[in-house]
Amino acid sequence: MNSENTVTISKIAEVTLVFWIIKIIATTLGETTGDFIAQTLNLGYIFGIVFTGILLVVLLFLQIRATKYNPALFWAAIVGTTTAGTEISDFLDRTLNIGYLGGSILLGLGLFATLFIWYRREGHLKVENITRKNVEIMFWTAVLFSNSLGTAFGDWLVDGLGLSFFGGALVCIAVIVAVLVAHYTKAMNAVALFWIAFVFTRPFGATFGDLLTKPVAHGGFNLGTYNASLVCFVMIATLVMFNMRQRRKAEAR
Repeated sequence: MNSENTVTISKIAEVTLVFWIIKIIATTLGETTGDFIAQTLNLGYIFGIVFTGILLVVLLFLQIRATKYNPALFWAAIVGTTTAGTEISDFLDRTLNIGYLGGSILLGLGLFATLFIWYRREGHLKVENITRKNVEIMFWTAVLFSNSLGTAFGDWLVDGLGLSFFGGALVCIAVIVAVLVAHYTKAMNAVALFWIAFVFTRPFGATFGDLLTKPVAHGGFNLGTYNASLVCFVMIATLVMFNMRQRRKAEAR
C-alpha cells in the first residue's frame, strides 16, 4: 500500500448518536452562517462562495494532512462544508436562476457521481476505518455535495412545494425516522442507510435554520442569522469538547 496515502487510524468520527446530533447542529450552523455572510452582511453569494471556499480548502488541507482523528478539526471541516454548501446552493438557485428543483437535481447528480466513482474504485462506501487519503478526499467531496444538496432540497420543500419551515422539517424527520426503523429492523444495508441519513439530516438542518432565523410572519422564530449561528456554535463546541474529553479518558485506560 502506498505510504503517502496511508495514516495509522481512521480520521472520521465514530458514527454514534452524538455524531448525528452534532451533524444536525452543524448543518444548521452552516445554513445560518452562510445566510449571515451573503444576506445579513449583504456581501452576496459570489463573495460568500470565495470566502467560505478558501476557508474550506484550508480546513480540508489540515484535516487530510493530519495523521489521526481530531474531533475539533473534523467537525470544523464539517461546518466548513455546510457553510460553503449553503453558498454554492444559493448561488446556483438564485444567482444563476437554476431554481431550487434544478439545483437539487444538479447537486444530486454530483453526489451520485462521487459515490459511484468511490464504489467503483473501492468496492464499498464504508466511512469507518478510512485510512487512505484518496478515499478521504472522496468522502469529503461526497460530504460537500451532500450538504449543498441539502440546502437546495430544503429550500425546494419550503418554496417549491409551498410548505412552511416547520412542514419542511417534518418531511425530513419522517425520512430520518424511516431510516431508523430500517436500521433497527435491518431492512436495508447499513451503508446505504448512512448515506440516506447523511443527505436528509442536511435539509433538516437547513429548514431548521430557516425556522430559527426567518421572521414570524414567514413562519420563523426571528432569531436572526447572527444569534442563531452563535447558539449553534456554542452547542457544537460543547458537544465536541465532551467528545474530546471522552476520547482522552478512553485513551488513558
